Amino acid sequence: MSVLTDLVAALDSGALKVVDLTQPLGPETPVIGLPPIFAASPGVSMEVISRYDDKGPAWYWNTITMGEHTGTHFDAPVHWISGKDYPNNRCDTIEPRRFIGPACVIDVTDEVKKNEDFILMPEHVVAWEKAHGKIPRGAWVLLRTGWSARTDPAAFLNVKSDGAHSPGFHKTTSELLAKDRDVLGVGVETVGTDAGQAGTFDPPFPNHATMHGNAKFGLASLCNLDQLPPTGAIVIAAPLKIVDGSGSPLRVLAIAPA
Repeated sequence: MSVLTDLVAALDSGALKVVDLTQPLGPETPVIGLPPIFAASPGVSMEVISRYDDKGPAWYWNTITMGEHTGTHFDAPVHWISGKDYPNNRCDTIEPRRFIGPACVIDVTDEVKKNEDFILMPEHVVAWEKAHGKIPRGAWVLLRTGWSARTDPAAFLNVKSDGAHSPGFHKTTSELLAKDRDVLGVGVETVGTDAGQAGTFDPPFPNHATMHGNAKFGLASLCNLDQLPPTGAIVIAAPLKIVDGSGSPLRVLAIAPA
């Protein structure tokens, strides 16, 4: 118990801090767009059940409607066809231990300022490892791009005449992380874990296909990655226990040195 006691003491003393990596979730939260031939995910809608009134004189609560992959959210392996046949691949069946892991934060904000379609290549990962050590098994790899600073929904989604534009992972990078490094999954500041133009890649959406095809996870629409060190933080990313859920909005928290 001393480890847990020390953890609480370090949080109370300010030696450790809790960093919220989660975007606010509400009707203004932007959602990913798909071509019209595919079904679209709805945005968030809320309706008051009662608010200290005749429908409930002493309590306030709402109904909420949204897609599973809205706002800061978790992608389970079953979300993608490549991960549909794994056992324990849904939000209600994933082992809880797998929601917690060390954070490896790869900062490419300068590169993304120069190129909004920046793609992380294996050589970028190798260069990061030379500076910070090898990515450990069971880590969350978080791609810091500065994208969460785009508070205007149009700028955040960044859709142009040829589709969305945002940074992401090359297929070979996803393979390196999923297979060679055996990570828990990847996290991004953008609306999804693939690059904006990933629908045009060969194969399409390679990060989704590769990560979930190896029973790994995704975290999207993160923020405050600038408050984390490259290594040394722990991330807790537990989705709602939705029966047969392909994903879930969630509150992603990091414990980091102050």
